[in-house]
Amino acid sequence: MVGEIEKDDDGVLLVRRIHATYRLLIDGDPAVRERAERAHELHADRCPMARSVCDSIAITTSLEMENT
Repeated sequence: MVGEIEKDDDGVLLVRRIHATYRLLIDGDPAVRERAERAHELHADRCPMARSVCDSIAITTSLEMENT
């Protein structure tokens, strides 16, 4: 996870952006890959933390999958 911090007009440090990279080991089954991609597409809309801060912090994610 990487966060980007900036100072506001008063010099207070604020988190402005967060990027989370999800790394998964999968068994190579195309159905598993498809389910993982679908979960990744939907998770931020259902994540309480992401929903709590999305108006003030830009959140991005990426998904990296590797076959076991």
